[in-house]
Amino acid sequence: MKTAENSKRFIRWYRAAAEQGDAFSQVMLGYMYTGVLENTGKGVPENDEEAVRWLRAAAEQGHALAQANLGGIYATGKGVPENDEEAVRGLRLAAEWGSPPAQNRLGEMYATGKGVPENDEEAVRWFRAAAEQGHAPAQNLLGVMYHDGIGVPENHEEAVRWLRAAAEQGNADAQANLGAMYHEGEGVPENHDEAVRWFRAAAEQGHAPAQAGLGGIYATGKGVPENDEEAVRWLRAAAEQGNPEGQFFLGYMYAEGKGVPENDAEAVRLFRAAAEQGHADGQFNLGVMYHDGEGVPENDAEAVRWFRAAAEQGNPDGQFSLGYMYAEGKGVPENDEEAVRWFRAAAEQGHADGQFNLGVMYATGQGIPENDEEAVRWFRAAAEQGHADGQLNLQTKRFPENDADTVAIEENVHKEEQEMKNRGETRLLGRLWGAVAGLLAR
Repeated sequence: MKTAENSKRFIRWYRAAAEQGDAFSQVMLGYMYTGVLENTGKGVPENDEEAVRWLRAAAEQGHALAQANLGGIYATGKGVPENDEEAVRGLRLAAEWGSPPAQNRLGEMYATGKGVPENDEEAVRWFRAAAEQGHAPAQNLLGVMYHDGIGVPENHEEAVRWLRAAAEQGNADAQANLGAMYHEGEGVPENHDEAVRWFRAAAEQGHAPAQAGLGGIYATGKGVPENDEEAVRWLRAAAEQGNPEGQFFLGYMYAEGKGVPENDAEAVRLFRAAAEQGHADGQFNLGVMYHDGEGVPENDAEAVRWFRAAAEQGNPDGQFSLGYMYAEGKGVPENDEEAVRWFRAAAEQGHADGQFNLGVMYATGQGIPENDEEAVRWFRAAAEQGHADGQLNLQTKRFPENDADTVAIEENVHKEEQEMKNRGETRLLGRLWGAVAGLLAR
């Protein structure tokens, strides 16, 4: 009761002072109406319009914090119609007063072209201004700009410096990004133990991409003992937040029965959730499930639909599979020219099956004029990746009997065949390490 009475007393004092033009009291009253002080017994119901009214009053007196918050309100459209130009105006006033949150938010507006023409150099300028004052979100974003070479020359060492500064303050985005740098050996020596350390720090804060990355690490045993159950735990945590990497990899675990009982229907559900968010590996694997009739009724037209979605994003597995569907006339009218087009797209990305099948098309003149030299070139490319059929076809097309190269190829073929027997057929071709790639995002 006493706390409630004190809150009401504070409200009366702040309102009286605010109505007399005291900027600090106007800001405090605005904060109370936004609901950000709800754990202190704020004493007023949340009211966006009243929050805007009092923050505007303080902002018009030059109060930097009010300007920054008013700019943020206009950016989100909470309590006022969304207005990026007004957001920029308020944020710029506060940024020029030296407010790190406003500087960071203004940098984001320049990076995305919201309310101002997109300008990466200006984005970097404002991120740096905030970062040099120790603002962790800006340090993370400045690190990303250095990593990607956006607005500044690409510099992975400088990226690591800023990501570390933010990560050590507990910024989850920076911790996940620093983990990715250690995992990939960018700007620092590759170190899986450090990658695990930073992914875990972010994952334990609920950072979904880091949870997916940590799940991938447990699934492969890089930096930690391989542990499918622990992999599933982290992948599920990410998937339940709607993270497409987590959904895809958890689907993979269900499809393969790793860490969970094999369940194709659950795999399909998770692949679909990822695929519908545009996740290319999820799209490809959903196509596989439709093609094979696993977890869903077999449906070549649906398989083609999802292979195409993946292929058009540049996914080489999707490109190869779409080429195969055109070559066989499954789910689409048979079309050798389209088959060649998609085999080539996959082959040029180093996809061994795509290279082999493109070689077959050149060797047989299907969908393209027959050309033994091109056939040999693509068989060789596949053979150099250990593709057994590519090695056999290369021998047939190019090498005389008992040639030393032929002997070496035959040895490779036998070795590859034995390895295939030992490991069994791999049903799903999605990349198990996709969860770590692409964590660095603006």
